[in-house]
Amino acid sequence: MLLVGILPFGAIFVELHFIMSSIWFSKVYYMFGFLFICYGLMVITCAAVTILMIYFLLCSENYHWQWRAFFTAGASAIYVFLNALIYWVSKVSLGGLAGNVLYLGYSALISFLFFILTGKWIIRSSVLIFTLVFLRLFIFLELLTHIVPPRNNWLLC
Repeated sequence: MLLVGILPFGAIFVELHFIMSSIWFSKVYYMFGFLFICYGLMVITCAAVTILMIYFLLCSENYHWQWRAFFTAGASAIYVFLNALIYWVSKVSLGGLAGNVLYLGYSALISFLFFILTGKWIIRSSVLIFTLVFLRLFIFLELLTHIVPPRNNWLLC
């Protein structure tokens, strides 16, 4: 499940670097349009990966897919936190223990909020898509049984 988070993280990797440098190095962030495009790309990537994972779960007749979909979409938050750790080791030099604890605390909070945000949106989209798919399948099967009546079993003997 951790490997699923690489694709959505790859969609926001560059923007995450610019956002973190604007937060910790007091640089001005001015690419909000590109950030919105990356956010949309991340949501689409999370949705596609999660729907594919749910499809595989349903094919293996595992119908407990709701929490797994939530955790699948939120798996990229682990990579966001690992990226924050790598950024902390390589670029940020904070003075003392208080600065380091503050950085790690904010990074953990941002990662957790990212986990909740992606999980919430993707579980909503998954429920919507699978409800529409199964509703249309049910309507199609219902129409099919009315158009083609079932055979009588006594003729098959």
